[in-house]
Order: sequence, then C-alpha cells, then structure tokens
Amino acid sequence: MLAARMAGFAQLGLSSWLVEQCRQLGLKQPTPVQLGCIPAILEGRDCLGCAKTGSGKTAAFVLPILQKLSEDPYGIFCLVLTPTRELAYQIAEQFRVLGKPLGLKDCTIVGGMDMVAQALELSRRPHVVIATPGRLADHLRSSSTFSIKKIRFLVLDEADRLLEQGCTDFTVDLEAILGAVPARRQTLLFSATLTDTLRELQGLATNQPFFWEAQAPVSTVEQLEQHYLLVPEKVKDAYLVHLVQTFHDAHKDWAIVIFTRTCKTCQVLCMMLRKFGFPTVALHSMMKQKERFAALAKFKSSIYQILIATDVASRGLDIPAVQVVINHNTPGLPKIYIHRVGRTARAGKKLEDFSVEEAQVLQILTQVNVVRRECEIKLEAANFDEKKEINKRKQLILEGKDPDLEAKRKAELAKIRQKNRRFKNAVGQTLRQQKASRAVHQGHPAGAQGPA
Repeated sequence: MLAARMAGFAQLGLSSWLVEQCRQLGLKQPTPVQLGCIPAILEGRDCLGCAKTGSGKTAAFVLPILQKLSEDPYGIFCLVLTPTRELAYQIAEQFRVLGKPLGLKDCTIVGGMDMVAQALELSRRPHVVIATPGRLADHLRSSSTFSIKKIRFLVLDEADRLLEQGCTDFTVDLEAILGAVPARRQTLLFSATLTDTLRELQGLATNQPFFWEAQAPVSTVEQLEQHYLLVPEKVKDAYLVHLVQTFHDAHKDWAIVIFTRTCKTCQVLCMMLRKFGFPTVALHSMMKQKERFAALAKFKSSIYQILIATDVASRGLDIPAVQVVINHNTPGLPKIYIHRVGRTARAGKKLEDFSVEEAQVLQILTQVNVVRRECEIKLEAANFDEKKEINKRKQLILEGKDPDLEAKRKAELAKIRQKNRRFKNAVGQTLRQQKASRAVHQGHPAGAQGPA
C-alpha cells in the first residue's frame, strides 16, 4: 500500500486530467481511504467505507464518479445524500472544483431554499445532485419535471446518520428516494463511525460490495487531549465562561467549537458569551440558511474565534485548525462524541479530570447567571419558541401538508399509542393473575415454599 501511495493518483486507475486536477488542488498523494476505495469503485463494485473526518472520504467517491461520468456523460448521473445542508454544499464544491474540465453541472437540493428555483434546476438535468433526504423527497412527491430512475451512482455520505432506525423522518424520506432510484446502480456508503446500523446497510450494496475500514485500533489520534469537568448543572455556565476565558487568555488566535443540545441553548450561550466580550457566532437549524453559511464562513476565516453549534456542525464539515472542542452537554451516544471531537483530532485515550480554580468561578457565578437570564428574556421577547413552531408549519405547508391536520394526526397517534400501552399493561396483568390463580389451584400458592 505504501508503494502505491508513493506512486500517486495515476496508479489508482484515474485519468490524466483527474490526476492533474488533484495536483492543482495540492492533492499530491492519495490517502488510505482513497487508496482502498477508488480502485474498487472504478471496477464497478459497491463500496462501504469507514474513515475519520478529514481523511479524504469525499474525494474517495468524487474522483471515480467523475471518471465514469467523463466516459458516459448524461444527467442525472449521480445522487449524493447527506444529513446536513452545510455538508451538502461542501460536497458540491468538491464536485465543482474537481469536475471543472468536464463542464460539470451540479445541483444542491436542501431545505431553507426556494423550492421553485430548485425544481427548475432539477428540470435542467444536472450531472450530479447533492441533497438532504427531506427536501429531495418533497420534490419527488410534488414534481414530475425530473427523474432519478437512470442514475448510475447513489452515494450516502454520513450513512449511519441517514439510516438510523430511530430517525423516523429520515427513514420515511429515504424510502421514497430509494423507491425512485434504479435497482441497477453503484451504491457507495461512507461514514466516520462504524455502527450496527451501518453494518446492516450492506444489504443496500449488492453489486460485489467492497468494505474498507481505517486500520486503527481505536475510533479516535494521539495528538488529542481529552478531559472532563464534573460540575453541578446550576453552575455549568459559569465554568464554561471561565474555560473560554482561560483558553482565550492563553491563545487569542485559537479556534473553539462549543457543542450544545438545542437551538435555544445555542442561541442563548452565543448571546451570553458576546456580552462577556468573546468573538462568538452561532450555528443551528433555527437560523436562515444564508445566516448559517455566513456564520460558518466567518468562523472559518477567523473573524470569530468561537463557534457555538448544535450537532449540525459535528458531521463531516471541513473546519480546519480547531484547537478546542467543548461539549456543553454530555453526548447521548459515543459516536456523537467521536463526530464532535473530529473537529480537532481523534484519540483512544481515557478522559482525564480538568483542574479549575473554583474560587475564580465563584467570583463570576452571579454575574454569569444574571447575564444568562437577561439573554433568555431577550430571546423570549423575540418569540424564539414561537418562531420555531412557525417554521415547522411553513415546512409542512411546503411539503403540501395541512399543519392543523398534522397536529391533529399526531395527537390521535399519541392517543392510540397510549391506548396500546394500557392494553398491553392490562393483558400483562391478566396473564400474571391467571398464572397466580393456576398456581393456587394446583396447591402451590404464589410465593409459598415447598416442604422442607
């Protein structure tokens, strides 16, 4: 493998024009995931690749797809599905840059953008469509001006997130999409974490599937220092401000990402840290798409050193030179933690306690709590929660659904589930009573002991 890597991209079977594009972009040698997956994809095999963020996964599928497209160009040739809008635009950029000599036409279909304009783009049959499942499924249900029945490649980036069993919205949308693509195609699945869900997905890849996983004994590199700070919930924000101040005083040019669980917490913390004079920007799904792009661009260009984000920023985004990642909440799943710390590096070490001068935290505790409450009041005055509900209603309307009927349907479903639970509990209780009754009739009362 080392010899092949030294030989460069040409030895992987890529055309000279693609090798030249890689050279112009500064891609001198293929990464392990590219070495492992590109030849198999060029052979026409399905591929399931698992490697960490920043390892070159995107180029591992973009390069062979572009080569196959150059041999038989038509639209729509390839469909790429990804869980977040930002990642969709990032993948589209790679297709655009690497495919420039082909005059590549690409189309990004995500929520938060004008559906009519997107429908027009799709009707022009671009070579590559990069989409989030929800918005593409909306177009499939509401439009007949385009078709994905002749695609050659179906790519699922961050595949484990797209196909998680618990994510019902994604599941329904994916079923609609998978029902619209041809059975004869190449399916490429890529992710940074290998999960049971991802292993089960090999059923989607039936064309001589090739599996590649990074050869590492752990999921996370040795350069990453991992620490934990165990604090009471009521004083957590004071510790956060102290931590940020500590890192900022020591390294003013360091980039810091703070992950939160909800959009509201994300917005409140951003407002709070700005009140304390920190160069902070937020990124969450309640922001308009243009605002999200602008926030990410300002953070990448170091206009702001601190990014507070929900998990929309944890998956696959190319955010270079992040020195610190702070988890404001404990991630619910280990893989979420792996994706979050992927902004810096990956390591398999145990977490060590992070020492903090508690006296310094206590000095700012009251001030932090007051500022936080002021920010919450300001957000409530701006009807943040109400806007969230309005956005949900708008999305349902765009999908051709009646918001009031949907709310009624959800309420009815909740009642049915509650009735089912009651019925199951009643049946269980009846069965237990019958079992106890039979035991009594047989002369063995429940809980009674036999003869000594």
